[in-house]
Amino acid sequence: MTYSRFLRRILAVAAVAAACFVPDTSVAAPSPVDTGGTAVEQPKPKKRTTTRKRSTAGRRTTRARRATPAVAPAAGWTRPRGASALSSDLGSILSRKEDGHWGAMVVSLTRGDTLFALAPDDPRTPASTLKMFTSVLALDRLGPNWQFSTDVLRDGAVGGDGTLAGNLYLRGDGDPALSKRWVPGPGLDAPMQELADKVAAAGIKHVKGDLVADASAFESRTIPDGWLSRYAGSGYAAPFSALSLNENIVVVAVYPDGRVVLEPATTGIPVENQVKVTGGGGSSLHIYRSTDGTVVARGSIGKRAAVRRLQLTVADPPRFTAGALRAALASKGITVDGQLRMGQTPANASLVASHKSPPISELIAAMNRESINHFAELLFRNAVRGPKRDTLGSAENGNALLQRFMTTKAGASANAVSVTDGCGLSVLDHVTPRAMIQMLAYAHKAPWSSAFHASLPVAGESELLRNRMKFTPAQGNLHAKTGTTNDVIGLGGYVTAENGEVLAFSFLFNGHDRWNARATIDRMGATMAAFSR
Repeated sequence: MTYSRFLRRILAVAAVAAACFVPDTSVAAPSPVDTGGTAVEQPKPKKRTTTRKRSTAGRRTTRARRATPAVAPAAGWTRPRGASALSSDLGSILSRKEDGHWGAMVVSLTRGDTLFALAPDDPRTPASTLKMFTSVLALDRLGPNWQFSTDVLRDGAVGGDGTLAGNLYLRGDGDPALSKRWVPGPGLDAPMQELADKVAAAGIKHVKGDLVADASAFESRTIPDGWLSRYAGSGYAAPFSALSLNENIVVVAVYPDGRVVLEPATTGIPVENQVKVTGGGGSSLHIYRSTDGTVVARGSIGKRAAVRRLQLTVADPPRFTAGALRAALASKGITVDGQLRMGQTPANASLVASHKSPPISELIAAMNRESINHFAELLFRNAVRGPKRDTLGSAENGNALLQRFMTTKAGASANAVSVTDGCGLSVLDHVTPRAMIQMLAYAHKAPWSSAFHASLPVAGESELLRNRMKFTPAQGNLHAKTGTTNDVIGLGGYVTAENGEVLAFSFLFNGHDRWNARATIDRMGATMAAFSR
């Protein structure tokens, strides 16, 4: 290998260094049933939404990454003058033979002409760039100010002594923000504590009936088609439902005295504690979720050890969430005589308490900037329900709605988009680069366009693009959503050219040589930003 070729390879590796082995999304499970999971150490606050097995080649790449600066400019970009020069330069950048297939398109939204196209009508797996379609669908159907409401209702009368002669219902509205991330409070059960306080304020002290979890707004299936089974149990591929809490992650805390405590506290998950207390300060723990949903804790912990906290995905989100409400009610002295069960809220039930989510604009910003799959799945199904909330939130209905939207509003051809989820984890999803451009063009002119634009990471500055395209004309300029899996690298969004034109672009690579493909995309991003005519 010549020195110049070696240097180009090092620069390409450095340009993607900060993101290596931490893709923004991944592919996870074709089984419709999540069969269990093993606990992992509770992560630090920095959001990670995928994992990847380390191969020998991966270790070599890691060594190369550590030997190079953390951030490097996107080498090889140009300053094209004129449309033909831009097309030629982008074609030249893409002429490198990566092990895979490209689809690409660049259109000037200012002038309306196509500046570059490569296989624009060939379907490609989009990975997390699909979250832009979900964002646009939710914004178009519900508007940027829409809020979700998680409600507590009753079907009986409350006596003078505070006894409810009936059932209490927890009705889910598919709120993705039912977590401490959005609700202030000391624990992971903050949303349920808030609802319990409101139930107490309504004068209820005792419930003679059941606590009923109502997740009927969505289909009962909690894992979509096309999620690969090797990712089952991972936090970024947790099961979901219309009634979800803490992104359906439970923290298992093991104390030096042998106690095993779930955070948030919930009566909806049984715990089997087989932990033994030993001398010293060490610990050796194996914590996992069995196929029936029981959290099993085995191993040992020393009397002088620190508290160990590990996290697991939840097998039954509605039961987990309603169990957390029951525990919160108990902490306020409110007792429930009956069982915790699944069911539907009667039409004549009376509202007791509500928790409102932040507006959709804030939820979409979090989803796109951090690539949160859980948010995407719930927003996708909520878009189906629409403002009247009269349609079942399902993946099948979501695909039909998205295809109808793309053909009637964005001008796409039939079947240019076909999906089985809303986040892009599914290997069965496909979109064409042209369809992505048409979606971006529609969003650019929509009344809610500012909310959509603001949700996208910015090159060289924020979230998943923080360390990409630095020290180039794209820094602080290019707004886009990433997509990364083991076999996909994608980027789609907007960039303002040097002459002030707004360009929409879609770059989708399906293949194994994804890190070189990522460097190629960064060169194209910088080249578009430097374009003028």
